[in-house]
Amino acid sequence: MNDNITMKARDTIAAKLAECFITIGTRRYNFMQMIDMEAKVEKTKTTVPRLGAIMAGHKSCGMEGTFSGTAHYNQSVLRQALLDYKNTGQDVYFEMQITNDDPTSEAGRQTIIFYDCNTDGGILAKFDADGEYLDEEIEGTFEDFSMPESFANLTGFLTN
Repeated sequence: MNDNITMKARDTIAAKLAECFITIGTRRYNFMQMIDMEAKVEKTKTTVPRLGAIMAGHKSCGMEGTFSGTAHYNQSVLRQALLDYKNTGQDVYFEMQITNDDPTSEAGRQTIIFYDCNTDGGILAKFDADGEYLDEEIEGTFEDFSMPESFANLTGFLTN
């Protein structure tokens, strides 16, 4: 048990130390309004019958990307995209870049870029006479992603 290496607490990634940029056409926006964001892929799998095996097999055959988050209700860019779609029938696709960078952590930076993002819809107007501030949910899909920067392996993570 004395050889057990544990992660240092300082190597966690601070939740608030991130950036989110959205590019629509030729315009790039610092989406500092975001309170939280999560983008994920779900693998599509097919069940594979296997002769001589009790358990069914599973084979990955695709992926679907979705994102969801909460933002302060203080920008009209995504509402304008919905209005443009309503008026022209031409939907708006955009690129989203998210970087996590906690200078205290030895993990360093990670940047993921999501391509062909498309919102599922959105709030057009709201108020709350009893609230402290307004926020809104932002949800949608993406069709591709890349990772130009990845976290470094922490000391002790890679064993051989």
